[in-house]
Amino acid sequence: MDKDFLKENNLKPLELSWWKQLLFKFCPKMIFKVMAKKMKIDNTAFDKLHDVFSKTEKIDIFSNMDNERGFILVLNRQTALYFYQNGNHFKYDGFEIGEYDKGDVTIFDHLKKNKDN
Repeated sequence: MDKDFLKENNLKPLELSWWKQLLFKFCPKMIFKVMAKKMKIDNTAFDKLHDVFSKTEKIDIFSNMDNERGFILVLNRQTALYFYQNGNHFKYDGFEIGEYDKGDVTIFDHLKKNKDN
């Protein structure tokens, strides 16, 4: 990870012992379980999310259509996950199923341009 990014965000580099590095290389899912347990994080939700997203071939992103701050993730053009702004973060608001159009793959391009200026 970029040292400047770590410094800007008050993050410390992750230091792993040689056996954890080996485990990370050959069995990354296992090292996340080990690290989550060490950090006392219940990773039940992460396992479920990994299961869903690892089987997802396409993810499309749309801005919220209701003139509210939010976004929609569409998985495999069949399932829409809705998120809305709740203060300084986004909150999950539910899902719908159906057939959905392609999203705009350039949706985040303007963010990088603004950061570079």
